[in-house]
Amino acid sequence: MNIVAMTPELFSQFWSVFSAIIQAEETYAFDPDLNEQQAFELWCTLPAETYAAVEDGVVLGSYYIKANASGPGAHVSNCGYMVADAARGKGVAKALCQHSQQRALALGFKAMQFNAVVSSNTVAVALWQKLGFEVVGRVPKAYRHKQLGFVDTLVMYQWLAAD
Repeated sequence: MNIVAMTPELFSQFWSVFSAIIQAEETYAFDPDLNEQQAFELWCTLPAETYAAVEDGVVLGSYYIKANASGPGAHVSNCGYMVADAARGKGVAKALCQHSQQRALALGFKAMQFNAVVSSNTVAVALWQKLGFEVVGRVPKAYRHKQLGFVDTLVMYQWLAAD
């Protein structure tokens, strides 16, 4: 598996994964009716960088990285990750997160914060904790899960810098 900069061509291949994830309404608070161009803008144009995990010409997953805030909060990064169903359990999310932590430091960020990890996404929560993130906050009933109704979201944080 290689992690490479996302291109419009790779995103077109990734679009079916992205679309399925947002339409499931289980992990992302994105409009499930986004079209491919709107999704590309959101995932690839607005962030500082976007990457794809590619194996044998197939996009297995992707992440974006951006500043979580501006001004005095611009030293904290924020990322979003998506992995294809067929690639789950194969270390793709872990590799993407580790890559994003390296990119965060290279881009001058000192920390990483996830603002709204859906609490029912227990696999992701456990992985982020294994990779050093702490749950620093809980927002009750902040996500309307398509199957479970209102569930909490978690704020997760990790200081990345050596200082």
